[in-house]
Amino acid sequence: MSDANVRIPEEAKDRLAAIAAAEGLSLRAYLARLAETLLTPAERAERAEKALAALKEWNGYAPTAAQEQDLDSELDRRLAQVTAE
Repeated sequence: MSDANVRIPEEAKDRLAAIAAAEGLSLRAYLARLAETLLTPAERAERAEKALAALKEWNGYAPTAAQEQDLDSELDRRLAQVTAE
């Protein structure tokens, strides 16, 4: 296992350390677990592609690029509405 030095604001380090401690983990163990569970952009795109293929096979769902953009915009609008409340 190699060590790495990462420079982040002290407040961020303290917050991560507190979250790790609350889960009974060291900061190092917490960050390692976090790295194992997060997806890279390529992994997210691959999963989205597989999900879309499964939906198309299952029920014929195959939105156009314009429909996907409309749905993304609607989701963004709803998330903004919820976070503003």
